[in-house]
Amino acid sequence: MINAVLQIFIYLTIIDAILSYFPDLRSQNWNQQLHRIVEVPQKPIKKMLPPGIPFDPSPIIVIIVCQLLMGIF
Repeated sequence: MINAVLQIFIYLTIIDAILSYFPDLRSQNWNQQLHRIVEVPQKPIKKMLPPGIPFDPSPIIVIIVCQLLMGIF
């Protein structure tokens, strides 16, 4: 059960990362809700990263952590 939830969260994170390249979709309500859900574990990671890096690696870090948790459970 936990693995299924983590797998769904990985998919949501990937979808949100892809949709970030389409700024026209950011105004859509469903996309804002998706971003709010996915942003929860990414926020602390973003605070630890140095400013001025060329891209945001927090989705990749979240996916790696989810996969590690899936290996434990």
